Amino acid sequence: MTRVLPVTSNKDLDRFVDFPHDLYKDDVNYVPEIFIGQKDLLSPGKHPFYEHSSAQCFLAFDENGKITGRIAAIHNKNHNEFVGAKDGFFGFFDSINDQETANLLFEKATEWLKDQGLNRIQGPASPTTNDVCGLLVDGFDSPPVAMMPYNAPYYLTLLENIGFTKKTDLLAYKVMHATVNDKSIRMLDLLQKRLLERNGIVIRKVNIKDFKNEVPKIREIYNIAWAENLGFVPMTEHEFEYLAKDLKMILNPDYCLLAEKEGKIVGFVLAIPDINQILIKIKKGRLLPTGIFKLLFLKKNIDMLRILTLGVIDGYRKLGIEACLYGGIIKNSRGTKIKGGECSWMLEDNHMMNRALDQMNGEIYKRYRLLEKEI
Repeated sequence: MTRVLPVTSNKDLDRFVDFPHDLYKDDVNYVPEIFIGQKDLLSPGKHPFYEHSSAQCFLAFDENGKITGRIAAIHNKNHNEFVGAKDGFFGFFDSINDQETANLLFEKATEWLKDQGLNRIQGPASPTTNDVCGLLVDGFDSPPVAMMPYNAPYYLTLLENIGFTKKTDLLAYKVMHATVNDKSIRMLDLLQKRLLERNGIVIRKVNIKDFKNEVPKIREIYNIAWAENLGFVPMTEHEFEYLAKDLKMILNPDYCLLAEKEGKIVGFVLAIPDINQILIKIKKGRLLPTGIFKLLFLKKNIDMLRILTLGVIDGYRKLGIEACLYGGIIKNSRGTKIKGGECSWMLEDNHMMNRALDQMNGEIYKRYRLLEKEI
């Protein structure tokens, strides 16, 4: 008989983080998350998410005491304040292919969310849409890239049987040097010249030496540019600084470009190396004692980027800034080991950005889904 219990100890949390490693031990496309990063992400006092919100993790056990599933019930108070709702979220969901296990996990998560006064559950978001989110529903034939989720195909059936329905799909595009329409490259100099002469806008690389002062400027643009996107939640100062600190370790200024007018940033693009090409070789996500050396020594062999985010604030869109930012990333990665990149994720109804990627010969090769259910 399956039992579901709350995570209440440090040992429980270790087992919670490690469960997917056992679940996917025979799956060649599974990439383990870095253990210490996942544990901090789930620990109040260590991650800034818990300065304003809360979560409760649960583990499912079979009659022999073996873990068969996990889930986190999440109360994102900043989300509810921003959108004026009483939404709950689920994240970090993993389960064996057993409907009873999934049912019991969601029963416990739902009970906790109801006790918080919430009336809807949606996800997956681990723990927010600014983090790893979405359920993989198409594109199971290759590993995920950095900071993107992975799950078995049967998850969708488990969730639909519980009563979840589609909220929206998130698209991942593959853009390769060998097939990309390089119009934006050929026009790059002209477009940048026109932006400067007509609008006083320059495209520049992020200044790593002044990173401390660059970060709050970028956060401001991020929170403005994405404010109207479905599921968006503004990042707090501490949350953005926490993320920026992690990203700085793998950041290449060639792949972080800013559009600036009179010292004010009006748009930016960020691409990161696909470190999952290394993490897939690191057992259970442990950087110590040998994983850190793999991360350091194999970094030079990474041949894909993830274009993590691109945004331009209202009033500066459709001037050619987007084309210059995309074109700059493509141009700067040519002549390196980089073969291409994944642009993810894009809302399926973000027609302007999806059209731009189609025109670049981008291929939708993975699809992720956000689901919802009244509780």
